Amino acid sequence: QVQLVESGGGSVQAGGSLRLSCGASGYAYSAYWMAWFRQAPGKEREGVAAVYLGLSTTYYVDSVKGRFTISQDNAKSTLYLQMNSLVPEDTGVYYCARGPRAYSTFARLDPAKYSYWGQGTQVTVSS
Repeated sequence: QVQLVESGGGSVQAGGSLRLSCGASGYAYSAYWMAWFRQAPGKEREGVAAVYLGLSTTYYVDSVKGRFTISQDNAKSTLYLQMNSLVPEDTGVYYCARGPRAYSTFARLDPAKYSYWGQGTQVTVSS
């Protein structure tokens, strides 16, 4: 059974950093699209960062480029999101998700293409 368990959320001052982790189990951790999404109160879910594990190809929403880094530790089956220079607009519930195996699906930051989701972890950035 596929399970994604997130951790690392919390409250931080603007300019600070957080590192989110998503432990994955129940499937072979390789050659999949995986991504981080976030949802702020009253707003729709937004793709933040994605990686295709087989190629280590990464994608970022423009607002986080240069500040966030998606990475993975295959030995630990863990997906990470390093978030630096946080600003209040980064506030929201962050979810990790597993998408399809095929690179040709170009799941990228499209939430509709992801089938398995973590429980979400709250990130609050104060000014």
